[in-house]
Order: sequence, then structure tokens, then C-alpha cells
Amino acid sequence: MGLGADAERPVEGPAASVVHSLARRGETLATVESLTGGLLAATIVEVAGVSSVYRGGLVVYATELKSQLAEVSAKLLTGRGPVDPDVAVALARGGRRRCAADWCLATTGVAGPEPQGGKPVGLVYVAVAGPSGSAVRRLELGGGRELIRSASVVQALRLLAERVAGAPRDPVDGA
Repeated sequence: MGLGADAERPVEGPAASVVHSLARRGETLATVESLTGGLLAATIVEVAGVSSVYRGGLVVYATELKSQLAEVSAKLLTGRGPVDPDVAVALARGGRRRCAADWCLATTGVAGPEPQGGKPVGLVYVAVAGPSGSAVRRLELGGGRELIRSASVVQALRLLAERVAGAPRDPVDGA
């Protein structure tokens, strides 16, 4: 066992781990949420010291707000519906631009209790947009609304951690 402050430091959860990683890199984060309705942002801001990293976010539960606030193409939303991998990526890209952040996480899906637009309960897409591009992950989650929403938050944070770990730092921001 280590001595000093390290011995007292609790094990980091996914939010703390990614916030601390972004802080070390001097990079910022934003969020755009649909089905998680602010839970992702709330989880991120629980981390001490997050103010140097987290720029803010958008909760765009209504489909038209995805277009109006997060800059998702109305044509894409009309053609595919809000629960779609391309919509998730567009949410992340739009949030990154709107919040002037290095990274942005987005969530969209069906938390239930009923299917939505022909999409089953538990179908979720989490996406990240960052300096090196974007990625999306499809999730098929079980359980009730609370479990689907909380699992979506964890999976979004894991996706971001993977992308940050694999991304080189912007040389303008420091070594």
C-alpha cells in the first residue's frame, strides 16, 4: 500500500477518471443528452475540480430541439428519427461546436416504458466527437428506465475514456 495522499484517494469511477485525464491534457468537455435528461452532466459535475474541464451541455429531449439547439439536420431527424447512430454522432458534433469544447458526449435512445418510433426499449446510442473524429456505440440494455439511463451514462463515459486514451494531444495545447 502507498503512503500519503495516494493511500487516502478513493478508487476513481469512470467520470472522475475521464475528468482527471482531460484536465491533465488541458482539454474540455461538453454533453448533449436526450434519454439521459441531464444525468450524464450531473454525474460529470460531481467530480471535484471539474470546472477546469466541463464547459456545459444541452438537454434536448424534444426532437425539434435536437435540430434547433444541437444543430442536427432536420432532414436526418425526419428520415431516421431521433434514435439513430448518425443522429447520436450529429448531436456530439453539434454540441462540440455549440459549447466550444474539445470533446462532446451525446446520448439518445429509448428508456421506456414503451417502444418509441418502432425502436425497442433499451436501444441506446452513445457518441463522442473530439479532435480526432467521432465514434458511436450501439447499446442494447435491459431493465427499467433508471437502469437504462444509468448504464447509458457509464457506457458514454467509457467510450470517451477509450477515445481520449487513443488520441494524441493537440500540440498547440501543450505536450
